[in-house]
Amino acid sequence: MNNFFLILGHSYMSKLKAKSFIISTIIIAAALVLLANFDSIISSFTDDEGSRVAVHDETGKLYEPLLQQLKTMNSEIQLEPAAESTNEIEKKIKSEEFKGLLVLSENSDGLPQALYKSNSLSESAVTGELQAALQNVKSSLAAGKLNLSGEELSLLSAPVDFEKEALLEGAKSEEELSQARGIVYVLLFFIYFSVIAYANMTAMEVATEKSSRVMEILISSVSPVKQMFAKIIGIGLVGLTQLAVILGVGYFTLIRKKDELVGGFFEGFGFESLSLSVIIYAVIFFLLGYFLYATLAALLGSLVSRIEDVQQMIMPMTFLIMIGFFISMFGLGSPESGFVTVTSYIPFFTPMVMFLRVGMLNLPVYEPIIGILVLLVSITLLGVFGARVYRGGVLLYGKSNSYRDIKKAIDLTSKK
Repeated sequence: MNNFFLILGHSYMSKLKAKSFIISTIIIAAALVLLANFDSIISSFTDDEGSRVAVHDETGKLYEPLLQQLKTMNSEIQLEPAAESTNEIEKKIKSEEFKGLLVLSENSDGLPQALYKSNSLSESAVTGELQAALQNVKSSLAAGKLNLSGEELSLLSAPVDFEKEALLEGAKSEEELSQARGIVYVLLFFIYFSVIAYANMTAMEVATEKSSRVMEILISSVSPVKQMFAKIIGIGLVGLTQLAVILGVGYFTLIRKKDELVGGFFEGFGFESLSLSVIIYAVIFFLLGYFLYATLAALLGSLVSRIEDVQQMIMPMTFLIMIGFFISMFGLGSPESGFVTVTSYIPFFTPMVMFLRVGMLNLPVYEPIIGILVLLVSITLLGVFGARVYRGGVLLYGKSNSYRDIKKAIDLTSKK
């Protein structure tokens, strides 16, 4: 048992002290801080002149209504009457004194039309707000021509009342589904990237030791099962350490910005109503998914003799993770689909697809439990099979012949 903890500790500390681990953790944590303060950073680089738009009103009556509409929309666009010729304004646009020039006129029906000139057409946010405000002005003028009152215009343009009601008892409401969809979406990305990163790290760890010929000494003093799972658990602890740091930074950053995020991103992605059960299931399926794929990665990593061959060998495993992720993305819009239900019990897809169903639907308790049991059984079987391949695979040297080497590794193990 001492050998097990010795290998576990070495795997954990060597990865924890690695420059790549430290740098990646700092970069991700810094990215979270920047993301939380994104609006403040953007506003600090945006000067007050950036949203100035000159207006040339050929009708003499559209400027004021448009200005009022923009104020109603809380737009940051600053309209200014064009006191100079069009050519002079265009020169100021090129020198970035103005964002653009808006020319207002009337069509043959006496309704507003506009021409917007700017250095490029990439400022879709500005043109979108101007177009929306002018559309409201046009609606008001059209209503006046048809002798419609403001109340009648509001009634005409109001969206239809369309409510949804679930017949099954305990089914989630539309609002609850939207919130669940947001948090499940975020956590699915978390599970996907974490599993793929740490499983790859496991394969690289095995291949690195094999290429240095240290493996021959280890395999003679420590059983393959102990050695393999010591590495898997050690790298798993590295992953948990990194995630704890990242989540800690994210938590304290969001706590500081909580008042600003209420009603926006924080609410839209369901963080305000985040349930403990969803977090618990996310952790469970992340850990089980990691152990499943890390065991497979250790098996595959033991077959290669060069670090350069690792990515090619584990590519099918990476595709399995990607397929599970794509099924989950499809399931966000149709979580009750029969296809999603069936694939949630296929071990290599269960970590993400079953978590999706748990987060989006009110499932009976036995369904996620069955998914967890499927994963535990799969990890056990893969661990037993992987240990046999691992013991022989680490002694295979020379160019890898892909998955035919699995049989060679098993034969080599049987001869011992």
